[in-house]
Amino acid sequence: MPCRELKYTTPNDWSAIAKWLEQRKDPDTKVDTIVRDILADVKKRGDDAIVEYTQKFDCKKFDKKMIRIPESTIRTALDDIPTSDAEILREAIERVRNFHANQKEKSWWTTAEDGTVLGQMVRPVDRVGLYVPGGQGGETPLISSLIMNAIPAQVAGVKSIAVTSPPRQDGTLNPYILATAAILELDEVYLAGSAWAIAALAYGTGTIASCDVLAGPGNIFVATAKSQLIGHVGIDMVAGPSEIAILADDSATPAWIAADMLSQAEHDPLAASLLVTPDETLAAEVRKELVTQCALLPRGEIAAKSLENWGAIITVPDLKTGAELVNLLAAEHLELALADPWTMLGSIRHAGAIFMGHNSPEPVGDYFAGPNHVLPTLRTVRFSSALSVQNFCKKSSVIATSAGFVAEHSDKIARLARLEGLEAHARSVECRNK
Repeated sequence: MPCRELKYTTPNDWSAIAKWLEQRKDPDTKVDTIVRDILADVKKRGDDAIVEYTQKFDCKKFDKKMIRIPESTIRTALDDIPTSDAEILREAIERVRNFHANQKEKSWWTTAEDGTVLGQMVRPVDRVGLYVPGGQGGETPLISSLIMNAIPAQVAGVKSIAVTSPPRQDGTLNPYILATAAILELDEVYLAGSAWAIAALAYGTGTIASCDVLAGPGNIFVATAKSQLIGHVGIDMVAGPSEIAILADDSATPAWIAADMLSQAEHDPLAASLLVTPDETLAAEVRKELVTQCALLPRGEIAAKSLENWGAIITVPDLKTGAELVNLLAAEHLELALADPWTMLGSIRHAGAIFMGHNSPEPVGDYFAGPNHVLPTLRTVRFSSALSVQNFCKKSSVIATSAGFVAEHSDKIARLARLEGLEAHARSVECRNK
């Protein structure tokens, strides 16, 4: 299981690293065409198209009556999982909700002496659609994705939330997804997967009402569907494969660093796991640990392929240069595995989530700490942020100018309008002074 060994000394070394990593996002144009056809089909035929795609790919005996899961089935799903697991879910949900409660914005107003009132009104969108991947045959449900997507929408004040997830071969949904929905007090859960589920949430069908914002991870068909619907609905983001960068010094434990790299590598063959360190002894020990630990993982084959193609141990002359490199990498997850990570935090400009010190491994953020784990990938953290309450809100400017304001400023406003060749704009203001 070879893992790239690279060196970064000056910014001149970045172009080769960037060119290598850029290959992770090569588009598959064949998928674009397939997804476009699916979207058009669902828009035209609604439930009938959902049933046909589901019969073909997920459940042969699927019919229209199975699309919506009864509320009673959602509520009783808690009886199908261990009480101890339900308690873990409740605690995780509480932590995530508490964190997102701090993100909620308020409407605000300003007033002037002439009576002008200006402000911004913050309102939640009316309806949100959430996609939850079923995992391998529905047996590894992404329950954390449901939590991370539903809670910011709820905190925003969204009243109507629909959840879709592909059925298992027997036409059921994993009880952990349903139990999580029950704890979250969600009552709309639908059986639909892939691009046709995204189309149903965007356009609506006979059974599923259309939504204003779509969120949730998925495969390339889900991601492509969301990207093609930009402009028709709001989306969380077009996420790429997972990635982690770790800046480590000689205080780091090699076994821990390797475990953290593998926590991303096991996601996907396209996942990137990158260690940046000035300590060559640490680098050598981590290489050994990666081989040993990868061989013991159930998803070791996936992790090995990920490390072979997109893993790297990059040595730098010092931590300052290392910080320069991790800013260029602009990774989804950044661990500062340092003796004193707080002294380095001010140097970090680009990272989706930053994990501080040796006892903050990335999975604590995935599941339990509280911040959202839906993060930008493929260097888009340079201009975008984690999923938040704001993704499910919209803001309206409020303008209430007085007669005095118009009288005082109409000549200036009219002049600006005429500079742009918009005579009706100018007259709209001027007529109020006659």
